[in-house]
Amino acid sequence: MDNNEKENTGDNPVKDITSCSCPKREKCSKLETFDWLGSIPDPTLKVDIIEVSFKNTRKEFFLNANSLRLKKGDIVAVEASPGHDIGIVSLTGELVYFQLKKQGVSISEHEFKKVYRKAKPADLEKWYDAAALEHPTMLETRKIASELNLDMKIGDVEYQGDKTKAIFYYIADERVDFRELIKVLAEKFKIRIEMRQIGARQEAGRIGGIGSCGRELCCSSWITNFVSVTTNSARYQEISLNPQKLAGQCGKLKCCLNYELDCYVDAQKDFPSKEIILETKTGQAYHNKTDIFRNIMWYTFDPVNLVNFTPVPVFRVNEIIELNKKGIKVDSLIDTSSGLEDGSLDFKNVIGQESLTRFDEQKGKRKKKRNIKRKKPRNENK
Repeated sequence: MDNNEKENTGDNPVKDITSCSCPKREKCSKLETFDWLGSIPDPTLKVDIIEVSFKNTRKEFFLNANSLRLKKGDIVAVEASPGHDIGIVSLTGELVYFQLKKQGVSISEHEFKKVYRKAKPADLEKWYDAAALEHPTMLETRKIASELNLDMKIGDVEYQGDKTKAIFYYIADERVDFRELIKVLAEKFKIRIEMRQIGARQEAGRIGGIGSCGRELCCSSWITNFVSVTTNSARYQEISLNPQKLAGQCGKLKCCLNYELDCYVDAQKDFPSKEIILETKTGQAYHNKTDIFRNIMWYTFDPVNLVNFTPVPVFRVNEIIELNKKGIKVDSLIDTSSGLEDGSLDFKNVIGQESLTRFDEQKGKRKKKRNIKRKKPRNENK
């Protein structure tokens, strides 16, 4: 047997999910979770719940009531309302428990749907046929919605594995009365209709695209779950609150604002509040900006014009705050007795890149050398 092939149990004809011919395979890889506990033979926590991925970013948790031997990549038939659906197992074992905990789902209180069986050839054939109908159905639905003058955008259509139901994902700014649309679609396609409104972030994850960094969108490639992003993430990282730069392709705040947030929050644990005004004999010093990883806070004595910034180390700021609490005003922001002077922590250009004409003199020398070489007589053969 080839090393790349997995053992066929007979219930599922697909040997390797990475080489699966399923038309939804590339779409089911979105929001995928890496099972870093998969190599452990006997997990300490027995969890009979599995995570199943469907088209694009839709993932749900199901109860393995029949104790089937399932692994990541198996195609299974699961309970749906009504009928059954077909999905791909994306996570099993102990990590499912942590996923449930992350999403706030209680195992004791939540009612999980069941896993029926591993998908049989008849199930897969019907699944392939249903997937082939999704794109034409979406295009036809857009025409019908346009004829009914509905202010909505049909972003995607997902057929249930047994071809008895279809989910229509749409985006709308306001409330839409689509009762007439449901009647037309049910009569035309002879299936149950479910209209599901999604946000701009979910649409970007389902459709995909290229971000401002030049790479494929995180939500459509490798990101595991959607996490809320707020402007506090930008504030902690001292990023300018520019909506054009902070917004992604979906028009919402970029998911990558959360990637380094924990590092910045951890680095600012010893930083005092920015609202505290430092009392000196020269006057009151107001905070302006912070260099987090250099542990420097910048202060100015003029809160209106914002000029003459003074860089102060964090430990010195804490010292001044403690002295101010005792009613003592310091002579200056920088303690000269410690060897630090005003402006000693400021940026210094040691490379010499501040001049725009720094290469002009060198270019002139190069031209003179070239002219001298050209004037030299050539050696002629006698």
